[in-house]
Amino acid sequence: MIIKISKNKIGKGNSIFIIAEAGVNHNGKLDLALKLVDVAASAGADAVKFQTFKAEQVVTDKGEMADYQKKNLGKVESQQEMLKKLELHEEFYQPIIKRCKERKIMFLSTPHGGVESVDFLESLGVEAFKVGSGDLTNYLLLNRLARTHKPVILSSGMATLKEVINAVDFIKSKGCKQLAMLHCTTDYPCPPEKVNMASMVTMMKKLDIPVGYSDHTQGNSAAIMATTLGATIYECHFTVNKKLPGPDHIASASPEELKVRINSIREVEIMMGNAKKIPNESEIKLINIVRRSLVAASDLSKGHKLTIQDLEAKRPGDGISPSKYEQFLGKILKKSIQKNQQIKNSDIKH
Repeated sequence: MIIKISKNKIGKGNSIFIIAEAGVNHNGKLDLALKLVDVAASAGADAVKFQTFKAEQVVTDKGEMADYQKKNLGKVESQQEMLKKLELHEEFYQPIIKRCKERKIMFLSTPHGGVESVDFLESLGVEAFKVGSGDLTNYLLLNRLARTHKPVILSSGMATLKEVINAVDFIKSKGCKQLAMLHCTTDYPCPPEKVNMASMVTMMKKLDIPVGYSDHTQGNSAAIMATTLGATIYECHFTVNKKLPGPDHIASASPEELKVRINSIREVEIMMGNAKKIPNESEIKLINIVRRSLVAASDLSKGHKLTIQDLEAKRPGDGISPSKYEQFLGKILKKSIQKNQQIKNSDIKH
């Protein structure tokens, strides 16, 4: 299945759609949000994604911070208190969207605040929706997203395969025609032993929609592996500075790391080629130089009956291919041949 987001075709045979996840790394500041747009555009991402929510839409005052948030922030407060500082204020959206248009990068935002966030983003004319892993089972949200009739990308962190399939079936049943799924491990940063990239391949086999990877690892290995295995979408968190305060900066890619990751993905795409096993233009020029031809292993006289000991394979390859040597065994020479002379069909009696 191929889906389309604006001019981008997503699915097998198409370039990987790369989402640079700014998330909440703007720290509630417009100037930082605009810098994140610039970094994503300069790195070559197709889209830059933020998160749309008000803290009270996400969690009650009883919600606790995740362990990674406590560790990365170095303090403990309620999840609602933490999220309040990370809201992207409504008056920021138009300047951010304007900057995205100027830098020719797509603006996306996760409707983290639920149905109200979807309504707000719809009013801005967003071209697609990305759903975080925590909302894979939020069918209230999926139902509202389906009714937008816009492409939806779901993340599957913390989910079983059954939950993934159920979510896909549900949102399709509500009218979503363009849907993609991302393999993800909800751990920031995600260590190698928890990546389980093989489960992305499982989803590729089980689902009839594009499948990609949402990356929380450090380094390039996961990005390269996902691309090689056929991911159709790639997403990763990034920041302008890993030392900034906030729950996600330390686990996010720096501007330099983001650029290297994206360049690595694009290079792997080129290296993967088109799956046809044929020589390329540069190889064709080398065939006669590098391959070999059948030649006489020693001076052979007219009337000699050829044996395997009489044959050798030497360059250049503009004569009879040694792959056909068996056709010459037991044949009688019509004329004498010198050592290293190429053997031709016309040299033997048929």
